[in-house]
Amino acid sequence: MNKGLEKFYELVEAFESLPTIGKKSALRLAYHIVMNDNYCGIKIAHSIENALKNITKCSRCGSMSEHEICEVCLDESRDNEKLCIVQSAKDIFVIEDSNQFDGKYFVIEELDQDVILSLQKFIINNEVKNILFAITPSIANDAFILFIEDKLKDFDIKFTKIAQGVPTGVSLENVDILSLSKAIQSKVEI
Repeated sequence: MNKGLEKFYELVEAFESLPTIGKKSALRLAYHIVMNDNYCGIKIAHSIENALKNITKCSRCGSMSEHEICEVCLDESRDNEKLCIVQSAKDIFVIEDSNQFDGKYFVIEELDQDVILSLQKFIINNEVKNILFAITPSIANDAFILFIEDKLKDFDIKFTKIAQGVPTGVSLENVDILSLSKAIQSKVEI
């Protein structure tokens, strides 16, 4: 069946290698580009090439940037005393879309001595007073938070983390036990 269509199936496999894209979706995307919209395929290929050539990590915070220093780090209107620690640069997009945070960010994808030293330098240079951990709740990530707090114990910093619990509109029977436990522990007076 693949005989004579090797290039097409290579494209299907390329799409299928992307997160959340299954075989059927990959087949649909490849077919659309090859048979219905060649221009779309060329535009995607060009955009991927440009992104790979021009996007790098910000030298200060580790976020994505087309320059050595990202726009958030250069933005003087942001509150330097507030720092949000995330585990992936893509998390910054979600937080920015919420319009609920006006400080700076620091990305920690993996913990090592160099990252901790960079974080400490960032805190000193920006006179950070408050750190918000915006990471996925888990036991491993609780340990991650405790480790960083320990490494920053000599600084005068208030530590917080994003609230956890039951999502809006979800019935309790569909909530995992960890989220329900956190919601009960973090209950608020009404």
